[in-house]
Amino acid sequence: MIAYNVIIRPIVTERSFDLMNDNKYTFEVAKDATRTQVKAAIEEIFNVHVVKVNTLNVKPKPKRVRYTKGYTRSWKKAIVTLAEGDTIEIFGNQA
Repeated sequence: MIAYNVIIRPIVTERSFDLMNDNKYTFEVAKDATRTQVKAAIEEIFNVHVVKVNTLNVKPKPKRVRYTKGYTRSWKKAIVTLAEGDTIEIFGNQA
């Protein structure tokens, strides 16, 4: 797989920002991507050394719009731990 097809987008939440203090970064990845593919893609795109990759499948939640029932989409999340001294500048020099 091509690296840019594996990594879809960074996850921007309060919890993911708290994890950045521990050198952990959260990304949405392709559903069929493995841990080794995610590690290789992060190292290729951001030029950092990845120590560990944790993945999880986010299940859909039931939602309702008026009288129609439906579900949100399911997707895959990866929490990537980087080596000491490595960082990923997601937003440049903001914050």
